[in-house]
Amino acid sequence: MLLAEQRRLLCEYGRRAAETGLVVGTAGNLSARAGDLIAVTPSGVSLDRLEPEACPVIDVEGHLVEGELQPSSETPMHLAVYTTTDAGAIVHTHSTFGTVVATTMTELPPIHYNTLLLGGAVRVADYATYGTPELAANVRAALKDRRAALLANHGGVTVGGDLHAAFEATRLLEWLCEVYVRAKAVGEPRVLTEEQLSAVVQRAFSPPRFPRRED
Repeated sequence: MLLAEQRRLLCEYGRRAAETGLVVGTAGNLSARAGDLIAVTPSGVSLDRLEPEACPVIDVEGHLVEGELQPSSETPMHLAVYTTTDAGAIVHTHSTFGTVVATTMTELPPIHYNTLLLGGAVRVADYATYGTPELAANVRAALKDRRAALLANHGGVTVGGDLHAAFEATRLLEWLCEVYVRAKAVGEPRVLTEEQLSAVVQRAFSPPRFPRRED
């Protein structure tokens, strides 16, 4: 079976996405790339019921290479991202707080310094019908220099070197969106300035060194 490990991981992280409420039913899709081949979740199958052999394998041009089921309807979006980034995996969800922000905002501002782990403020891609070349192009633009993007009135998408990294980016995106939504219920959230974010970057690259105790 081609890309056996990638297909196994699609099932593992698909179940985790369902168990943590990041997807409901057949919503959402994942993919993992190895060279010129891509394993992707199938269309119309709940992520918590996936089996490795059910995940089709396609090439970078979208041709079905192995598998009986059709690839996810969002495959054009995955292919658009793979052709313009060095991503090794993509996770797309319809998570609650991510979709709330994607329905009301043009971007998720940096309300917490961990936004830097996603590349900065998270852009909201312009709305387009799911599965279309237009949506694929909009997402590709929103992901420029970022690890995450939101899709207007739709959900979110994250990329990573592998499925673990992409999934962790999804978890972080949902947490940031939840913090923002809950903060809005209390008042107007403070947004970190460029100077404050730059200070975080400098500290990350120059962490403090504590002297060793001399006994």
